[in-house]
Amino acid sequence: MSGHSKFANIKHKKEKNDAAKGKIFTIIGREIAVAVKEGGSDPANNSRLRDVIAKAKANNMPNDTIDRGIKKAAGEMGNVNYEYVTYEGYGPSGIAIIVEALTDNKNRTFSNVRNAFTKGSGTIGTQGCVSYMFDKKGQIIIDREECEMDADDLMMTALDAGAEDFAEEEDSFEILTDPDDFSTVRQALEDQGIPMASAEVTMIPQTYVALTDETDIRQLNRTLDLLDDDDDVQAVYTNLEE
Repeated sequence: MSGHSKFANIKHKKEKNDAAKGKIFTIIGREIAVAVKEGGSDPANNSRLRDVIAKAKANNMPNDTIDRGIKKAAGEMGNVNYEYVTYEGYGPSGIAIIVEALTDNKNRTFSNVRNAFTKGSGTIGTQGCVSYMFDKKGQIIIDREECEMDADDLMMTALDAGAEDFAEEEDSFEILTDPDDFSTVRQALEDQGIPMASAEVTMIPQTYVALTDETDIRQLNRTLDLLDDDDDVQAVYTNLEE
């Protein structure tokens, strides 16, 4: 996905209604809980928590909501039983779909995800059946209008911090990193006061597939809508050409 289309999707999501915002906050709240359990409640000593906090701020989560989430997670560390699960499968016309979830009940989550695939005329496959078509990368998207730094200076700041690639789009900048270097690069940009529209480790398709059949498009959207409504689902990746 190019930085341009990614940025357009980010703006669209941020303009969604309160119910959609609540879904995003639920996702981030679970990520905070897991990060605190794994590395403690002090962001200074927990790089994963720092990354989740940055994601929360990029999604306009209020600071007091973030702080409450950290304190709640710290007080309930023994009760946090979420675990990450990943499902892979196919939508109409062989569209590749990867679903990442964070759940306290794998049977429930699998049933819901399978149902979403089935209702969109898709199928869940085995682990690895489509993930080989994607590259796991740290991806940072920056709104050009909100970035005061010159593009060349921004590029050098990112590359000096360990970024792999820098791309300019009409309305945004895209920075790609190795997943292991993501936290370091994101922190370097944050230290420079650079606002980030999005900062996360994601799955980027190596190639894209276009859907032209209206029935296929409708069925794929049915699956994606059902997955989007599931609180256990953290992220969904496809190789659909926007």
